[in-house]
Amino acid sequence: MQERWLSVEEIAAHLGVNPDTIYKWIQRKKMPAHKVGRLWKFLASEVDQWVKGGKAAQRINSNPAAAKNSKRAKPRTHRKS
Repeated sequence: MQERWLSVEEIAAHLGVNPDTIYKWIQRKKMPAHKVGRLWKFLASEVDQWVKGGKAAQRINSNPAAAKNSKRAKPRTHRKS
């Protein structure tokens, strides 16, 4: 039996996330998705494997300069002479 293709709404429900999260994961985290015309389609088995592989949980840094600047600076200690 062949696996059924799922829509954005169906895969979001399958994973328990908002459909907007799915679009972000496609773009930022390379979620396995297939474009059919104007629609995104998914195989639950591919998405499940992607999630189990930890890809959904990985932090993707698209702007290394922003990450460097976002780190907390250590407070400076001033020494008295």
